[in-house]
Amino acid sequence: MKFFRVGLLFLTATQLVVGGWALLSPRGFYDGFPAPGHHWVAMFPPYNEHLVRDFGSLNLAIGVGLAYALVTLDRLLVRVVLIGYLLFAVPHMWFHLLHLDHMPVVDQVGNVVTLGLAVLVPLVLLVALRKARLPHREPAARS
Repeated sequence: MKFFRVGLLFLTATQLVVGGWALLSPRGFYDGFPAPGHHWVAMFPPYNEHLVRDFGSLNLAIGVGLAYALVTLDRLLVRVVLIGYLLFAVPHMWFHLLHLDHMPVVDQVGNVVTLGLAVLVPLVLLVALRKARLPHREPAARS
């Protein structure tokens, strides 16, 4: 169970930090992500506050789902949240893999590593979930 908690905590933390930053400071996120001197988002102009805030909200929503899965460790919930997360993470990674040519090499490597982890971690968790002994709660009966 610790394995799942660590993986889910990693995903939850990254979603909440990135989402909170983009939602609360969209211009700062656009100009400064992921760190000073590395401006990955600003390499895709023009700046659009609406899209950055939407991206932040999406990340926060996914982060809340991941956090709930982390707390409950319910097998079905973990599976659904990880699949939902991957529906965002895989196309996001694919886009960036196709648009690395305008980045310095250090940013290309950083981009591939971070986005690769963002896909690899949930995939490993999903595979491990098949043999894990996580609880499964049956849905409440409807009257």
